[in-house]
Amino acid sequence: MITTTTPDLPGREVAEIKGVITGEAILGVNIFRDLFAGLRDIIGGRSGGYQKALREARDHAMNDMIEEAQTLGADAVIAIDIDYESIDTQKGAMLMVSCSGTAVTLR
Repeated sequence: MITTTTPDLPGREVAEIKGVITGEAILGVNIFRDLFAGLRDIIGGRSGGYQKALREARDHAMNDMIEEAQTLGADAVIAIDIDYESIDTQKGAMLMVSCSGTAVTLR
């Protein structure tokens, strides 16, 4: 499956638009990642735990979107937009990633 954030593919023509598709993922961030991220914020540096969690959430959302495109018979997903959101709850932080794009068939 071809995936791109661009609205078209060089050298390829969109034959049919199958529709707008989405994928979402919400992952809880455990307390240990929260504690280590807090320490990183104090002393500086990158938060590997949060980066890994964001990458996992993005991969899940993209895979869900690709599966939806495949069920529609699409060859590609174009104009992909990825949004990240942090949701604070009483039990800790949740990371939400949503992906949307247009499922198409190509010539």
